[in-house]
Amino acid sequence: MKKGVFAAVISAAMLVSMGTGALAATKLQEIKAFLNPEIKVKVDGKPIQLRDANQNAIVPINYNNSNYFPIRAISDALGIAVDYDTATKTIILGEKVDGTAIAKGFDDMYHTKDPAQTTYKGINYKEAYFNNASGDRSGSFMLYPKKEHQKLYLQIAAVGEDLENIEIKDSDNDIILKQTKVIKVADGLVTIEADIGGVSSLFVNFKIKSDGAVFVPLNTSYYK
Repeated sequence: MKKGVFAAVISAAMLVSMGTGALAATKLQEIKAFLNPEIKVKVDGKPIQLRDANQNAIVPINYNNSNYFPIRAISDALGIAVDYDTATKTIILGEKVDGTAIAKGFDDMYHTKDPAQTTYKGINYKEAYFNNASGDRSGSFMLYPKKEHQKLYLQIAAVGEDLENIEIKDSDNDIILKQTKVIKVADGLVTIEADIGGVSSLFVNFKIKSDGAVFVPLNTSYYK
């Protein structure tokens, strides 16, 4: 989806779903509007059914001869991340200015805070995924961006032996988002960038040689 097309669609669809707490805000104004089930939507020429966060079909609202959809439904259809900052009452589309470390909520047997395993080339990254098991093997871990981010910046290093066949997949839809054939020990800490707009969960996997290990710093790998 081209940015110009995205901007045009979003500008025509800026109705945001709010909770009951927001409805009590003093600046809200009551309007008279109508549901318009005749309106259909296509994305890149293909008909789609827009849905809300609970997967219920969306019917647009017509107000002053303009049609409005929940912005979450539009962002999901276009694969654009959307979030809402309650403190500033700001809708955030696409990349966030500040990144969110993947350490938050990370859960894996190779997750470590041991300084002996979180230190790489003299720098202690505090938290890391450090897979140093024995034998030729496959390694993997899950990440959960929950459709709240547009990009993943994953830092990863091969230790002892080169790392092969690195993949980042949309776990729910079994779609490969990024592939890297090899990361060499000599490459040091490599940053892999992947588009993850509209993705709930990610499966990161790779091949590790017998005398090798994988190092992923969790506080400097992040979503935006």
